[in-house]
Amino acid sequence: HGRGRYRGRDGEIHKAYDFTNYTVFSLWDTFRAAHPLYALIDQKRTRDFINTFLAQYEQGGRLPVWELAGNETDTMIGYHAVSVIADAAAKRITGFDLEEAFAAMKHSAELKQYRGLGVYMDHGFVAVEDDRESVSKTLEYAYDDWCIAQVARLLGHTNDYQRYLARAQSYKNLFDPRSGFMRPRSNGSSMQMCLCFLH
Repeated sequence: HGRGRYRGRDGEIHKAYDFTNYTVFSLWDTFRAAHPLYALIDQKRTRDFINTFLAQYEQGGRLPVWELAGNETDTMIGYHAVSVIADAAAKRITGFDLEEAFAAMKHSAELKQYRGLGVYMDHGFVAVEDDRESVSKTLEYAYDDWCIAQVARLLGHTNDYQRYLARAQSYKNLFDPRSGFMRPRSNGSSMQMCLCFLH
């Protein structure tokens, strides 16, 4: 009777009928290499991971960032569930609702109160005054936006593709061509500004 039962992000007990529910998604640690490998060697598990993400989105109001035993810890930065979904879509893994996943991906990208995401959306970068880890957050948000754009392209959502592809260019706003590095940027004039490519 307990098979498939799990505690959801809403604190309630749910049953996974058509997928295996997983937990402990340290996505900042795993989106770069572990999940792309799983998508190659274990497509069933990848499918279950994404269906778990979607269940967490339905029960907790957003895709997981760093979920632990049914709780969102918000450890680390970015919203890298979108990267895992985009990689699976690019590798033509089926068995989850890609349109639903795309809606969840866009939702993660529009949470203006989430850890500097609002200023990133408004200004094209996270400034040092607005949020800590400003460079890292800008770069990771831009990468995740690129992932959303790729799924939009696969689904034929042209407007979304163009919007998120443009947002993904935000990384350029922190590139300093003189040093060749990404550098923090200030909203004001007191900090030395880099020569940036504003969009």
